[in-house]
Amino acid sequence: MSGPTTGGAGGGAKPVFLPSAVDPTVFDEAFLRQLERLMLVSRSAVRGGLKGVRRSVKRGQSVEFTDYRDYALGDDLRSLDWNVYARLEKLLIKLFIEEEDVTVHILLDASASMGGGAPDKLVFAKRAAAALAYVGLASYDRVSIAILQGRVARRLPAARGIGRIFQVMADLSAVQPSAGPTDIFAACRHYAAQLRQRGPLLLISDLFDDGIDRAISELAGTRCEVAVLHTLSTDELDPPLEGDLRLVDRETGAGVDITADLGTIDAYKARLADWQAHLEGISARRRVSYVPTPTTLPLADLVFAELRRRRVVA
Repeated sequence: MSGPTTGGAGGGAKPVFLPSAVDPTVFDEAFLRQLERLMLVSRSAVRGGLKGVRRSVKRGQSVEFTDYRDYALGDDLRSLDWNVYARLEKLLIKLFIEEEDVTVHILLDASASMGGGAPDKLVFAKRAAAALAYVGLASYDRVSIAILQGRVARRLPAARGIGRIFQVMADLSAVQPSAGPTDIFAACRHYAAQLRQRGPLLLISDLFDDGIDRAISELAGTRCEVAVLHTLSTDELDPPLEGDLRLVDRETGAGVDITADLGTIDAYKARLADWQAHLEGISARRRVSYVPTPTTLPLADLVFAELRRRRVVA
């Protein structure tokens, strides 16, 4: 993995390289500075473990005043409002909104089906995960990434602080598609059962799983701000198929013989549109953001346009 390089005499933006196993393209410094201005949206107050930039349900010390309460023996005298005492001769403690960090949860589907497509779905998903992790780290949030394979969610080491981005990138670069079938519902349920801190939760997946409806419901039940990034390749959106073919499932090895003609492709596209509409509908009912993310979508457009428009980032 390459680290940041220094600018030349001409003074251009310093490129920050992703690991080559993720993508040879660079995240340049200008793009990273733009990411730093974003925050993953959490619409409710949360409890965090360390001070950050999120509003907490607890009251503590910050710059934002919220209320008074009567002084009690043992309170810090520095919190007394002496101006109020001078006017009313009452000892009142100033209360402030305490700002704390939250946990940003990123679930990356690394099933066998994610290893296909052109452009490659897993490469796209890892780049999206890296960019979203950077947004969380720049906001001083804790970032928890889990790889969904088989029936479990394998957690990568949690990260906090922008200096951890290179370790996050290195961890993501090592992720390879599963060699066997993956049960997305079981893997999501496994992660949800371990979840202790609420915050934004993003699932990046092609959603090729019979239990995907239950998986979305399971994640919605965590009371996190859930977004589903539905990642499909160009070949899946517009199959370049013709003639007599045998299609083989990447995960199960099962095959089916078809004759691909214009009628077959039209029927496939209609089924695909119906499926996406169904996923969007069930997501809306569970208050989950559903975001179609074809692998041809530029990363900047995904982060600064699509996710911002759907209030996943702000």
